Amino acid sequence: MIHPDLETFLAKGKAALTKGPLAVIMAEDEVEVASTLRHHLQAGFRDVLLLAPEGLALPTDLAELIHITWHDVHAEAALTQAVTRIAEAAPGIWMYYCYNAEYLFFPFCETRSFRDLVAFHAEERREAMLTYVIDLYAGDLDRFGNAVSLDDAHLDRSGYYALARKDEAKGWAPRERQLDFFGGLRWRFEEHVPWTKRKIDRVAIFKAKKGLKLRPDFTFSEEELNTFACPWHNNLTAAVCSFRTAKALRSNPGSRFDIQNFRWHNSIPFDWHSQQLMDLGLMEPGQWF
Repeated sequence: MIHPDLETFLAKGKAALTKGPLAVIMAEDEVEVASTLRHHLQAGFRDVLLLAPEGLALPTDLAELIHITWHDVHAEAALTQAVTRIAEAAPGIWMYYCYNAEYLFFPFCETRSFRDLVAFHAEERREAMLTYVIDLYAGDLDRFGNAVSLDDAHLDRSGYYALARKDEAKGWAPRERQLDFFGGLRWRFEEHVPWTKRKIDRVAIFKAKKGLKLRPDFTFSEEELNTFACPWHNNLTAAVCSFRTAKALRSNPGSRFDIQNFRWHNSIPFDWHSQQLMDLGLMEPGQWF
């Protein structure tokens, strides 16, 4: 179903806002939009909402399975503001958000659905889940000039690290159970990435509630939702495997001609399987076996 704007979706798309889980996907361009939508439909979301520039073409069979809302995707904080508005209108449902050419993986996602994931997470009295944005990139930029290839996808097997997240209101003391995570292309090519955009952590899975705000750095106004674990044991985490940074570095004139190859000695092919991400320590199964 196509909605002319977000306000219309919020007014008329009540069915998608009452049960969940809902995936909100923003298409910044036309790259791998269809594969992104299909991936998340197969993951077990009850509804998928695509925020897209007006007129974006999709295969007919796919367009019939999702909600489409025309949206100014290049406005400042376009995705975070849209997610905040949707969450306000859909209290109590589980939500997830990402961009096109980004693919959610969670522990055992090959045999378990997203609904299984959030059902278990809710039993652990958690209302949000930390995700790590893991950069994907084509191994051969001569063949794939925009750095996007599902068949030639690579990722970094190491080079990830975390720093304490400081609380300005408490004299810059470390925040409890919160860390800033770094790595991937944003770390290796940091001279081309503004320092405010270098983190790879994103609270992309959460339970919607009124008054909750998603901030531009992909953290929430309610600090407990930004924690990586509860006080008593480690919790589930997930990964958003993303070509977005690679695309940006290849499309920006300031970086395109400085980068001839994204591969380095710690690059490995991406297997498109959750076990690889767990083996590399890029997501945590917690107590879910």
